[in-house]
Amino acid sequence: MARVLEGKFGIVTGGSRGIGEAIARNLAAKGCSLLLNFTSEFSRGPTEALCAELTSTHNIKCESVQADLSTPTEGVAAIIAAAKEKFTTDGKLQIDILINNAGVSQDRNLNDPKGAIEAEHFNWQYAVNVLAPLLLTQACAPFLPNDRSGRIVSISSVSSSLGFVGQSIYGGTKAAIEAMTRTWARELADQATVNAVNPGPVVGDMYFKTGDQFWKDIQGYQDNTPMSKLDLNDEETLSRLTDEQKRLIQEKMGGRRPAFTSEVAGVVGMLCTPDGLWCTGSVVCANGGMKMVE
Repeated sequence: MARVLEGKFGIVTGGSRGIGEAIARNLAAKGCSLLLNFTSEFSRGPTEALCAELTSTHNIKCESVQADLSTPTEGVAAIIAAAKEKFTTDGKLQIDILINNAGVSQDRNLNDPKGAIEAEHFNWQYAVNVLAPLLLTQACAPFLPNDRSGRIVSISSVSSSLGFVGQSIYGGTKAAIEAMTRTWARELADQATVNAVNPGPVVGDMYFKTGDQFWKDIQGYQDNTPMSKLDLNDEETLSRLTDEQKRLIQEKMGGRRPAFTSEVAGVVGMLCTPDGLWCTGSVVCANGGMKMVE
Protein backbone atom coordinates (compact mmCIF):
# COMPACT_ATOMS: atom_id res chain seq x y z
CA MET A 1 0.00 0.00 0.00
CA ALA A 2 1.33 3.43 -0.94
CA ARG A 3 2.31 5.56 2.05
CA VAL A 4 0.30 8.57 0.94
CA LEU A 5 -0.10 9.74 4.55
CA GLU A 6 3.61 9.67 5.38
CA GLY A 7 4.38 12.23 8.08
CA LYS A 8 0.73 12.85 8.94
CA PHE A 9 -0.72 12.57 12.45
CA GLY A 10 -4.23 11.38 13.20
CA ILE A 11 -6.50 10.84 16.19
CA VAL A 12 -8.93 7.90 16.26
CA THR A 13 -11.52 7.73 19.03
CA GLY A 14 -12.68 4.28 20.02
CA GLY A 15 -9.55 2.91 18.42
CA SER A 16 -9.15 -0.26 20.45
CA ARG A 17 -11.44 -2.61 18.52
CA GLY A 18 -14.00 -2.99 15.78
CA ILE A 19 -14.22 -0.31 13.13
CA GLY A 20 -11.84 1.95 15.06
CA GLU A 21 -9.11 -0.70 15.10
CA ALA A 22 -9.61 -1.36 11.39
CA ILE A 23 -9.32 2.37 10.63
CA ALA A 24 -6.14 2.56 12.68
CA ARG A 25 -4.66 -0.32 10.68
CA ASN A 26 -5.65 1.28 7.39
CA LEU A 27 -4.18 4.70 8.23
CA ALA A 28 -1.00 3.22 9.70
CA ALA A 29 -0.42 1.22 6.52
CA LYS A 30 -0.57 4.53 4.65
CA GLY A 31 2.16 5.98 6.88
CA CYS A 32 0.04 7.97 9.35
CA SER A 33 1.15 8.24 12.98
CA LEU A 34 -1.71 7.78 15.43
CA LEU A 35 -3.15 8.57 18.83
CA LEU A 36 -5.71 5.90 19.69
CA ASN A 37 -8.33 6.65 22.31
CA PHE A 38 -9.84 3.94 24.49
CA THR A 39 -12.36 4.13 27.33
CA SER A 40 -12.04 1.39 29.92
CA GLU A 41 -9.10 -0.19 31.70
CA PHE A 42 -10.17 -3.45 30.06
CA SER A 43 -9.14 -1.99 26.69
CA ARG A 44 -5.73 -0.72 27.79
CA GLY A 45 -3.84 -3.93 27.01
CA PRO A 46 -5.37 -4.50 23.55
CA THR A 47 -4.87 -0.85 22.57
CA GLU A 48 -1.25 -0.78 23.69
CA ALA A 49 -0.63 -4.07 21.89
CA LEU A 50 -2.21 -2.67 18.72
CA CYS A 51 0.00 0.42 18.94
CA ALA A 52 3.09 -1.71 19.38
CA GLU A 53 2.13 -3.82 16.36
CA LEU A 54 1.45 -0.81 14.13
CA THR A 55 4.67 0.88 15.20
CA SER A 56 6.72 -2.20 14.41
CA THR A 57 4.95 -3.16 11.20
CA HIS A 58 4.59 0.26 9.60
CA ASN A 59 7.43 2.28 11.15
CA ILE A 60 5.08 4.94 12.50
CA LYS A 61 4.56 6.44 15.93
CA CYS A 62 1.47 5.16 17.72
CA GLU A 63 0.37 6.15 21.22
CA SER A 64 -2.77 5.48 23.24
CA VAL A 65 -4.80 7.59 25.65
CA GLN A 66 -7.54 6.59 28.04
CA ALA A 67 -10.44 9.04 27.91
CA ASP A 68 -14.10 8.47 28.71
CA LEU A 69 -16.16 10.38 26.18
CA SER A 70 -19.37 9.91 28.18
CA THR A 71 -17.96 12.86 30.12
CA PRO A 72 -17.11 14.84 26.99
CA THR A 73 -15.42 17.90 28.48
CA GLU A 74 -12.96 15.86 30.53
CA GLY A 75 -12.52 13.20 27.84
CA VAL A 76 -11.72 15.70 25.11
CA ALA A 77 -9.29 17.54 27.38
CA ALA A 78 -7.44 14.28 28.03
CA ILE A 79 -7.14 13.51 24.32
CA ILE A 80 -5.84 16.96 23.42
CA ALA A 81 -3.40 16.92 26.34
CA ALA A 82 -2.03 13.57 25.17
CA ALA A 83 -1.71 14.84 21.61
CA LYS A 84 0.23 17.89 22.79
CA GLU A 85 2.48 15.82 25.04
CA LYS A 86 3.27 13.04 22.59
CA PHE A 87 3.05 14.59 19.13
CA THR A 88 4.32 18.15 19.42
CA THR A 89 7.29 18.67 17.09
CA ASP A 90 9.53 21.74 17.23
CA GLY A 91 7.05 23.40 19.54
CA LYS A 92 4.09 22.82 17.20
CA LEU A 93 1.23 20.35 17.20
CA GLN A 94 -0.48 19.66 13.88
CA ILE A 95 -3.49 17.34 13.74
CA ASP A 96 -3.90 16.22 10.14
CA ILE A 97 -6.66 13.66 10.59
CA LEU A 98 -9.49 13.26 13.09
CA ILE A 99 -11.69 10.17 13.11
CA ASN A 100 -14.78 10.54 15.30
CA ASN A 101 -15.46 6.83 15.67
CA ALA A 102 -16.36 6.20 19.33
CA GLY A 103 -20.04 5.52 19.80
CA VAL A 104 -22.57 3.77 22.01
CA SER A 105 -26.04 2.34 21.46
CA GLN A 106 -28.86 1.06 23.63
CA ASP A 107 -32.02 0.07 21.80
CA ARG A 108 -35.30 0.86 23.52
CA ASN A 109 -38.81 1.14 22.09
CA LEU A 110 -41.29 3.78 23.16
CA ASN A 111 -42.92 2.44 26.36
CA ASP A 112 -40.81 -0.69 26.03
CA PRO A 113 -41.94 -3.66 28.17
CA LYS A 114 -38.43 -3.82 29.61
CA GLY A 115 -38.68 -0.18 30.64
CA ALA A 116 -39.63 3.12 29.07
CA ILE A 117 -37.04 5.42 27.52
CA GLU A 118 -35.64 7.69 30.21
CA ALA A 119 -33.54 10.82 30.16
CA GLU A 120 -30.44 8.89 31.20
CA HIS A 121 -30.64 6.73 28.06
CA PHE A 122 -30.85 9.87 25.92
CA ASN A 123 -28.14 11.79 27.75
CA TRP A 124 -25.61 8.95 27.64
CA GLN A 125 -25.91 8.31 23.91
CA TYR A 126 -26.00 11.98 22.98
CA ALA A 127 -22.99 12.72 25.19
CA VAL A 128 -20.81 10.10 23.50
CA ASN A 129 -22.20 10.19 19.96
CA VAL A 130 -22.89 13.92 19.52
CA LEU A 131 -21.42 16.21 22.17
CA ALA A 132 -18.04 14.46 22.33
CA PRO A 133 -17.40 14.68 18.55
CA LEU A 134 -18.55 18.30 18.59
CA LEU A 135 -16.20 19.28 21.42
CA LEU A 136 -13.30 17.23 20.05
CA THR A 137 -13.63 18.68 16.55
CA GLN A 138 -13.77 22.16 18.06
CA ALA A 139 -10.69 21.44 20.18
CA CYS A 140 -8.76 20.06 17.20
CA ALA A 141 -9.66 22.94 14.88
CA PRO A 142 -6.81 25.28 15.98
CA PHE A 143 -4.32 22.50 15.23
CA LEU A 144 -5.54 21.60 11.74
CA PRO A 145 -3.34 22.49 8.76
CA ASN A 146 -4.09 25.69 6.86
CA ASP A 147 -3.88 24.31 3.33
CA ARG A 148 -7.06 22.20 3.18
CA SER A 149 -5.04 19.01 3.62
CA GLY A 150 -6.76 18.17 6.92
CA ARG A 151 -9.28 15.35 7.03
CA ILE A 152 -12.15 14.82 9.46
CA VAL A 153 -14.31 11.72 9.13
CA SER A 154 -17.12 10.82 11.52
CA ILE A 155 -18.76 7.42 11.75
CA SER A 156 -22.50 7.67 11.28
CA SER A 157 -24.86 4.77 10.52
CA VAL A 158 -27.65 3.76 8.19
CA SER A 159 -29.75 4.03 11.36
CA SER A 160 -29.82 7.79 10.83
CA SER A 161 -32.27 7.40 7.98
CA LEU A 162 -33.72 3.88 7.80
CA GLY A 163 -35.89 4.05 10.92
CA PHE A 164 -34.90 0.85 12.71
CA VAL A 165 -37.24 -0.13 15.55
CA GLY A 166 -35.85 0.71 18.98
CA GLN A 167 -33.37 3.30 17.75
CA SER A 168 -35.16 6.57 18.45
CA ILE A 169 -32.13 7.80 20.34
CA TYR A 170 -29.27 6.12 18.46
CA GLY A 171 -30.67 7.01 15.04
CA GLY A 172 -31.12 10.58 16.22
CA THR A 173 -27.51 10.82 17.34
CA LYS A 174 -26.30 9.69 13.95
CA ALA A 175 -28.57 12.13 12.13
CA ALA A 176 -27.05 14.83 14.34
CA ILE A 177 -23.48 13.88 13.41
CA GLU A 178 -24.43 14.06 9.74
CA ALA A 179 -25.93 17.53 10.19
CA MET A 180 -22.82 18.72 12.03
CA THR A 181 -20.65 17.27 9.27
CA ARG A 182 -22.27 19.58 6.73
CA THR A 183 -21.83 22.59 8.99
CA TRP A 184 -18.19 21.80 9.79
CA ALA A 185 -17.42 21.34 6.09
CA ARG A 186 -18.24 25.02 5.61
CA GLU A 187 -16.73 26.33 8.83
CA LEU A 188 -13.43 24.47 8.35
CA ALA A 189 -13.20 24.74 4.56
CA ASP A 190 -9.81 26.46 4.60
CA GLN A 191 -8.31 23.74 6.77
CA ALA A 192 -9.91 20.38 6.09
CA THR A 193 -12.49 18.30 4.32
CA VAL A 194 -15.21 16.99 6.62
CA ASN A 195 -17.25 13.91 5.81
CA ALA A 196 -19.16 11.09 7.44
CA VAL A 197 -19.56 7.45 6.47
CA ASN A 198 -22.65 5.37 7.23
CA PRO A 199 -21.98 1.69 7.88
CA GLY A 200 -24.70 -0.89 8.15
CA PRO A 201 -24.28 -4.23 9.95
CA VAL A 202 -20.66 -5.19 10.63
CA VAL A 203 -19.12 -8.59 11.36
CA GLY A 204 -18.47 -9.04 15.06
CA ASP A 205 -19.65 -10.88 18.14
CA MET A 206 -22.33 -8.27 18.81
CA TYR A 207 -24.04 -8.67 15.44
CA PHE A 208 -24.02 -12.45 15.54
CA LYS A 209 -25.59 -12.40 19.02
CA THR A 210 -28.46 -10.03 18.19
CA GLY A 211 -30.74 -12.99 17.48
CA ASP A 212 -33.49 -14.21 15.20
CA GLN A 213 -35.92 -11.32 15.63
CA PHE A 214 -33.35 -8.67 14.72
CA TRP A 215 -32.13 -10.65 11.72
CA LYS A 216 -35.75 -11.08 10.60
CA ASP A 217 -36.44 -7.36 11.00
CA ILE A 218 -33.40 -6.38 8.94
CA GLN A 219 -33.67 -9.08 6.27
CA GLY A 220 -35.51 -6.89 3.78
CA TYR A 221 -32.76 -4.29 3.94
CA GLN A 222 -30.07 -6.94 3.55
CA ASP A 223 -31.86 -8.49 0.57
CA ASN A 224 -31.69 -5.11 -1.16
CA THR A 225 -28.02 -4.56 -0.35
CA PRO A 226 -26.13 -5.31 -3.60
CA MET A 227 -22.80 -6.22 -2.02
CA SER A 228 -24.10 -8.36 0.84
CA LYS A 229 -24.61 -11.70 -0.93
CA LEU A 230 -22.20 -14.27 0.49
CA ASP A 231 -20.19 -15.71 -2.39
CA LEU A 232 -19.54 -19.33 -1.51
CA ASN A 233 -16.79 -19.46 -4.16
CA ASP A 234 -14.84 -16.57 -2.63
CA GLU A 235 -12.29 -18.34 -0.48
CA GLU A 236 -10.78 -15.12 0.87
CA THR A 237 -14.15 -13.95 2.21
CA LEU A 238 -15.04 -17.37 3.60
CA SER A 239 -11.70 -17.59 5.40
CA ARG A 240 -12.58 -14.49 7.41
CA LEU A 241 -15.74 -16.05 8.86
CA THR A 242 -15.99 -18.79 11.45
CA ASP A 243 -17.94 -21.93 10.63
CA GLU A 244 -20.69 -20.77 13.00
CA GLN A 245 -20.87 -17.36 11.35
CA LYS A 246 -21.12 -18.96 7.91
CA ARG A 247 -23.90 -21.22 9.18
CA LEU A 248 -25.87 -18.32 10.64
CA ILE A 249 -25.51 -16.28 7.46
CA GLN A 250 -26.79 -19.17 5.35
CA GLU A 251 -29.56 -20.36 7.67
CA LYS A 252 -30.71 -17.22 9.48
CA MET A 253 -29.70 -14.27 7.30
CA GLY A 254 -30.79 -15.36 3.85
CA GLY A 255 -27.20 -15.75 2.67
CA ARG A 256 -26.54 -12.03 3.21
CA ARG A 257 -23.45 -11.10 5.17
CA PRO A 258 -22.57 -7.99 7.16
CA ALA A 259 -19.53 -5.92 6.27
CA PHE A 260 -16.04 -6.64 7.50
CA THR A 261 -14.60 -3.80 9.55
CA SER A 262 -11.78 -3.45 7.02
CA GLU A 263 -14.32 -2.71 4.28
CA VAL A 264 -15.71 0.23 6.25
CA ALA A 265 -12.17 1.34 7.10
CA GLY A 266 -11.26 1.28 3.43
CA VAL A 267 -13.85 3.95 2.67
CA VAL A 268 -12.62 6.05 5.60
CA GLY A 269 -9.01 5.66 4.52
CA MET A 270 -9.87 6.70 0.98
CA LEU A 271 -11.44 9.94 2.25
CA CYS A 272 -8.29 10.68 4.27
CA THR A 273 -5.94 10.60 1.28
CA PRO A 274 -5.02 13.56 -0.94
CA ASP A 275 -7.39 12.11 -3.54
CA GLY A 276 -10.27 12.93 -1.19
CA LEU A 277 -9.82 16.69 -1.51
CA TRP A 278 -12.90 17.37 -3.63
CA CYS A 279 -15.28 15.50 -1.35
CA THR A 280 -16.57 17.39 1.68
CA GLY A 281 -19.82 17.81 3.58
CA SER A 282 -20.94 14.38 2.43
CA VAL A 283 -22.29 11.20 3.96
CA VAL A 284 -20.46 8.53 2.00
CA CYS A 285 -21.87 5.03 1.56
CA ALA A 286 -19.96 2.43 3.57
CA ASN A 287 -22.76 -0.12 3.74
CA GLY A 288 -22.58 -2.14 0.54
CA GLY A 289 -25.50 -0.22 -0.93
CA MET A 290 -28.01 -0.75 1.89
CA LYS A 291 -28.49 3.03 1.86
CA MET A 292 -27.58 4.62 -1.46
CA VAL A 293 -28.98 8.13 -1.63
CA GLU A 294 -27.99 11.09 0.52
